Amino acid sequence: MNDRSRELFLKSQEVIPGGVNSPVRAGRAVGVDPLFIERADGCYLWGADGKRYIDYVGSWGPMILGHRPPEVIQAVREALENGTSYGAPTELELNLAKMIVEAVPSIEMLRMVNSGTEATMSAIRLARGFTGRNMIIKFDGCYHGHSDSCLVSAGSGLATFGIPGSPGVPEDLARLTISLPFNDLEAVEVTVGRFGDRIAAIIIEPIAGNMGVVLPKRGFLDGLREITRENGILLIFDEVITGFRVSPGGAQELYNIMPDLTCLGKIIGGGFPVGAYGGRRDVMSQIAPVGDVYQAGTLSGNPLAMAAGVATLTILKNREIYARLEEKSRFLFSGFVDAARTAGVDITINRVGSMGAVFFGENPIVDFDSVKQTETSKYTSFYREMLARRIYLAPSPFEAAFVSLAHTEEIMKKTIDSALNSFKKL
Repeated sequence: MNDRSRELFLKSQEVIPGGVNSPVRAGRAVGVDPLFIERADGCYLWGADGKRYIDYVGSWGPMILGHRPPEVIQAVREALENGTSYGAPTELELNLAKMIVEAVPSIEMLRMVNSGTEATMSAIRLARGFTGRNMIIKFDGCYHGHSDSCLVSAGSGLATFGIPGSPGVPEDLARLTISLPFNDLEAVEVTVGRFGDRIAAIIIEPIAGNMGVVLPKRGFLDGLREITRENGILLIFDEVITGFRVSPGGAQELYNIMPDLTCLGKIIGGGFPVGAYGGRRDVMSQIAPVGDVYQAGTLSGNPLAMAAGVATLTILKNREIYARLEEKSRFLFSGFVDAARTAGVDITINRVGSMGAVFFGENPIVDFDSVKQTETSKYTSFYREMLARRIYLAPSPFEAAFVSLAHTEEIMKKTIDSALNSFKKL
């Protein structure tokens, strides 16, 4: 790690717990101190010492156009000239809401919030209020933010540190959350058979992006839709990562599944803090001030975030962009496979659209248990080797890599060459 980042990290630990504002950034899973970032542009990041890195984290997913796309920067500048926050309705939030409703098949109405965590927390509260039930089902390795109801067998940072839950979460509340194996429809059927009239919602990342990338088995999501419909349970898709990433309408468009509620974030804010939850009109109409389920936020619909979101989604209306992203992503990850084969290293690639993950080992990755059985120590070595070659990957074996429009074939060839040399050192 460069000296300037080390200096900043030491100072940060004096005033910020662990020196970071989100645990996975600390780099403990890969045994390095975090790289402090000074600026970004296109597909590049510059560290605090001025060194340039090719970025495949993309601020954990939202930078689908690359960093600092001119249209988004201009839109934010124009919004900034009018003010930074009003705590009042604006036409910008109306425009962004309309764009989302037009793009995402299941959303008839939506509410803006400030983060993915707020979106999932609010959707779960709404599901409980709408159904009059208290229990929820989630899936091992799926991460739905850090609200109390969701910190049970969660993925992402929790998976990295091997923590099954978190102190501070009341046992009584944790008992209302049932966590089942991802892709195990039989477990869902058994659980619903036992607790069905007490379950308000099943919440799932339709493509799990917080334990690497894990795809749903054929029929799994359809099965969830059938079970929830038959038992009066709301189906919540957490598309904070996949929304506008794997297709304009998210995973639900890709797999032709209509959830009752959808949670969004990342891309819809164009890099700004934002989230949203939406779905069926009759369900969303239960939110205050129309209904009795309360949720509020002073900064919800912040004009800078809304302007960035409108500019981003305007560009993404061009579906040809997704074909280009698919081509880029296929080129990169197939290059990783070829490089690993040449180096004699066993890897498994899980990919959909412009998000993918590299797992070390040759067994299929279908759930959190199979993720945990991968050779994470090899990912640690791989991460360090790639970082030394100025390739910036997620500092955890349980996270996805993201390709943006800004990644060119030349840049990806350099990345693949770096991967080959890194694989040879494992």
